[in-house]
Amino acid sequence: MKLPILTIVQMAVFAAIIAICAQIQIPFVSGVPFTLQTTGVILSGLILGPKKGTMAVVVYVLLGAAGVPVFAGFSSGIGIISGYTGGFILSFPLLAFVSGIASTKKQLLLWPVFVSIGVAANLTLGMVWFSFVTGNTLPASFTMVVLPFLITSLLQIIASISLGRSLRYAISKSRITI
Repeated sequence: MKLPILTIVQMAVFAAIIAICAQIQIPFVSGVPFTLQTTGVILSGLILGPKKGTMAVVVYVLLGAAGVPVFAGFSSGIGIISGYTGGFILSFPLLAFVSGIASTKKQLLLWPVFVSIGVAANLTLGMVWFSFVTGNTLPASFTMVVLPFLITSLLQIIASISLGRSLRYAISKSRITI
């Protein structure tokens, strides 16, 4: 598949934005840090759309898997992906895709619905993975890695949608094409 240079640049920029957002973190007792990584993933979908946004996130995940320190705390490698946070990372492309679908909807009231579904899927898949890797029950895993993130996830949804709408509006008024 041959991609236009603009698409490659857009994907690289958003992979870099996600990597930067991953470094803005607050550690939690469970070992799963709160980061702005999710915000970067959501914005990738909202700004680039479902296809390019998902590809940008896949590039980010592949960079991390290959050893480029793009994950939280400048970590990387297959060990991180196969570790207890791997489910969150591996479900990021799904989150970007669902957020990208939101961006195709003309009714802006649908954006929160789609983004919330994507975040719920990300948290659920991350929790199931965490449970599997750690041997915890699903209720214990929910308490450890979902419950503490519900308020911050809501805040990230609100901030991402607000920023995404503003950026899409600014882009539409500029000479930049997405």
